[in-house]
Amino acid sequence: MLDTFLGFFSNDLAIDLGTANTVVYLKNRGIVSNEPSVVAIYNDDRGTRKILAVGLEAYNMLGKTPGNIMAIRPMKDGVIADFEIAEELLKYFITKVHKRKKFIRPRVVICVPSGITPVERRAVRESAESAGAREIYLIEEPMAAAIGANLPITEPSGNMIIDIGGGTTEVAVISMAGIVTSQSIRIGGDKMNESIVQFIKRTYNLFIGERTAEQVKINIGMAYKSDDNILSMEIKGRDLVTGIPKTLEVNSDEIMEALKEPINSIIDVVKLTLENTPPELAADIVEKGIVLTGGGSLLKNLDMLLREVTGLPIFTLDNPLEAVALGSGKVLDNLDLLNEIALGD
Repeated sequence: MLDTFLGFFSNDLAIDLGTANTVVYLKNRGIVSNEPSVVAIYNDDRGTRKILAVGLEAYNMLGKTPGNIMAIRPMKDGVIADFEIAEELLKYFITKVHKRKKFIRPRVVICVPSGITPVERRAVRESAESAGAREIYLIEEPMAAAIGANLPITEPSGNMIIDIGGGTTEVAVISMAGIVTSQSIRIGGDKMNESIVQFIKRTYNLFIGERTAEQVKINIGMAYKSDDNILSMEIKGRDLVTGIPKTLEVNSDEIMEALKEPINSIIDVVKLTLENTPPELAADIVEKGIVLTGGGSLLKNLDMLLREVTGLPIFTLDNPLEAVALGSGKVLDNLDLLNEIALGD
């Protein structure tokens, strides 16, 4: 009874709880928050933990904190790795969008990877409950991304989506509000950053941080060489031989080589999903093409590489980072569809 009463004062939310970023959609308002999924924690001498910062403020501390402060990503490979910290992350975003009002019990839609286990599903639910959610619906990320991309998911026709996030890549074929076939691998933007770190270490004996690797990926990273233009940038790190800070220049050809392994893994799951697609739906995909969403889809020329490998039209959205949150937000206005696509316990 109290929950129902408090629900009148709370706007429903849709949350894309991602490994790299958490995007929040507020009913009747649209996207209201898009911040890194990072929490900074202070550990005192008695072993108690205190939350120092969440989101962008905590992200700016990554790799720059003293020993008693840790900047933690509570999500790993698209699922909760640290239950307590994930709860704090959710609590922060729920109270932030409700202007820090105390008695709030919103209905919350949370997006999860399609390969999530029942145990991982329960962890997400419990974290959201502890953070103050009144009702919790979990929907699969490729389904939410397809809705956000305005694909006709309720019609009897094949819609194929590739959602490349920070921790996972989801490839799915959707028809009549259901996932017909899908593949989920725990490779995404974070693995690309990791590959760049390892490549620089192996090639130049230079150790760079995660944030530097991400900047390299964004600025000069590419999946496919389309012309003779070679991009380059300066990076700073620690020389592993002398231990002294050092600056060097890397180019896009080198970074393309560094990204080969994670990119090839993504191509393999795309091919596998196409192989498992029923022929009638495959015919629809030949006609309509494949939609690319998620932050990883912003990697330069990835659409061109997928077009060459599959021979199919590839479309990238204008706002690929927000597609999942927009899609889950849209179903807040359609409770029948929400009940149809929501995952059970």
